[in-house]
Amino acid sequence: MQIDIETLTARSARLDLTGIDFGSFVEQPLDEQTLRCLRYMHDVEHHTVCYLRDLLVTEAHRDPEMTAFLSMWAYEEYWHGEAIARVLRAHGEPGGSDRVAPLRRSLGHRDVVSPVLHLVLSLLVKRSLTAVQVTWGAINEWTTQAGYGRLAARSGNATLNELLRRIMRQEGRHIDFYASRAHDRLAVDSRARRLTRFALRRAWQPVGSDVMPDAEVAFLIGHLFGGPDGRSAVERIDRRIDRLPGLEGLNLVTDAVTAWIGRSVSAAPDTRPRVEDYSLAA
Repeated sequence: MQIDIETLTARSARLDLTGIDFGSFVEQPLDEQTLRCLRYMHDVEHHTVCYLRDLLVTEAHRDPEMTAFLSMWAYEEYWHGEAIARVLRAHGEPGGSDRVAPLRRSLGHRDVVSPVLHLVLSLLVKRSLTAVQVTWGAINEWTTQAGYGRLAARSGNATLNELLRRIMRQEGRHIDFYASRAHDRLAVDSRARRLTRFALRRAWQPVGSDVMPDAEVAFLIGHLFGGPDGRSAVERIDRRIDRLPGLEGLNLVTDAVTAWIGRSVSAAPDTRPRVEDYSLAA
């Protein structure tokens, strides 16, 4: 089903926080496991603009529909990160730029090389790369939305659940675009189907695993997707991937989650920068 880009962009907006009582977290603070997941989600949402940079050095920037959507996508993801930042601040932790600056410094050469690699790939495979990108985006949005849903279910906090529900609703519109464009591009381009399947099989990993410490990735995946309910959420995503042309039977997300849950670092302590390290951002 084709999603109307004009409708999507017209509905794009800063996340509505009306009625969200962030002060309630002072009286009823979240447990440490939930906060650890929120730190991860905050950092990844704020890294979206860097993913956008990588996309815009490729053929994707020639497509006005893609650039219109990506502009709205990055804008909304920024406000998702800022909303989570307010939750962290309510717990006496840094959020927003105070957290983002040290994270980006920690990436070192990887952050510099990333856009160059995307440019080279674009020069080699040209328009077929866009099919990989929108498929990758659909899978990332499916897993992100599922992660928010699992965190809401596990936290049991009504205020957080309402905030995450609103974020999930916007993520749903991102899914609509990415998934529809992935289906359309894969359906008409056999080269794109082969390239996308190869790229996913060889390189896809859960959202944020390229910028977050392994211990944090393993913890988040184990906390949100371990157990029967988590496994059911993962299997639903794989069934959605199966419905995209040329991608049936990948078992992509199930295999990745199983591998991460199996890592011993899943029980490791939080490896995020210490609170005092954030003073360096000033």
